Amino acid sequence: MGTEIEADDRALRYSRRERALAQMEAHDLDMLVLGRQANVRYISGAPQLWVVGTRPFGPICEFVRATGEIHLNSTWDEGIPDEIPHENLYGFAWNPMTLVGILKNIEGAESMRRVGTDALTPTFAKLLPMAFPNAELIDAEQAMQAARRIKTPEEVQALRRALTVAEEGLAAGVAALGPGTTEQALVGAVLEAEAAGGVSTPATQDAAWVTSKEHPWRRADGDGRVRDGDLVALSAGVLADGYVAEVARTLCVGEPSDAVRAVYRRRDDLWDRLLEACRPGLPASGLLDAYQQAGEPLPAMPVAHGLGLGFDPPVVSPKLRATADAEKIEESMVLAVTAYVWEQGVGAVFTRDAVLITADGPEILSTAPAYEEAVHG
Repeated sequence: MGTEIEADDRALRYSRRERALAQMEAHDLDMLVLGRQANVRYISGAPQLWVVGTRPFGPICEFVRATGEIHLNSTWDEGIPDEIPHENLYGFAWNPMTLVGILKNIEGAESMRRVGTDALTPTFAKLLPMAFPNAELIDAEQAMQAARRIKTPEEVQALRRALTVAEEGLAAGVAALGPGTTEQALVGAVLEAEAAGGVSTPATQDAAWVTSKEHPWRRADGDGRVRDGDLVALSAGVLADGYVAEVARTLCVGEPSDAVRAVYRRRDDLWDRLLEACRPGLPASGLLDAYQQAGEPLPAMPVAHGLGLGFDPPVVSPKLRATADAEKIEESMVLAVTAYVWEQGVGAVFTRDAVLITADGPEILSTAPAYEEAVHG
């Protein structure tokens, strides 16, 4: 899982491509020219080189609707699915005209009418018409988002596997927590367990912090050392076989006071309301409304976002209210749902779980326990 030298499972690859082909037909796209790594992995099923940060657009993966043929930018054969033959691989090139020449040689390039891209830059907006002289260039991100937002059964299984590793990291953080330890030591425990589970690419390296008693959205000021009475948030996340898994819990260090218990009860009430909003056909903004109904201020972070090969739609955030109003919760979405409750002088209780939307209601994919018992030194 950590080295990722093998292609994604065959059933996973083909189930994703079926969804992509359906969206290509719906958007009348003859071909996809993809540069975003999540989209490239979704279509090709080949592990991609993981780097920190963003990349400029380049034609990394091409998918032909009529034939199902895939062309892929790769300098090696290892990890390439059998259905992508060696002759359909092409190496890196600093000269973009070299890439244009490669695209020209794709069978049927001259007859393409509508070619979809996912992050076109001005340079390639000028160059791609040389490869596809009779085609209109279309923004294909809408089609790819529509394909990726609904998870196939094979994708749900991939997410479950990734969550298992994230939960192992969370458990290691819980085991290391106690008065006198530091935030850095807790982060180390979480990341070490994730690496031992086979994943060396964490989704986040900010895996532990003492919540602030003075500010609703900040971590506690100080030396990062954990003290009796602190509420400590642990957030574990991994990028395993391309899929992002996230799980978070907050623990009280020492015997919880009545005030702390009251904050946990508020979190429980909020969580129940959030789950009620996770039903097919409801607007995504219902997750924002759940905070209002519980009498809790909306947090600074997204209340929910799609999990998959990176962030998938919807992203439900207070600053994207209009978008959330227009989005509908759909069956087979997987959402990372966040409950966040804060009290002056006490701190915050922050939890996050992966939730699968089913016809019968939400199914919590995370299996990590509540960990709400007091942590003693």
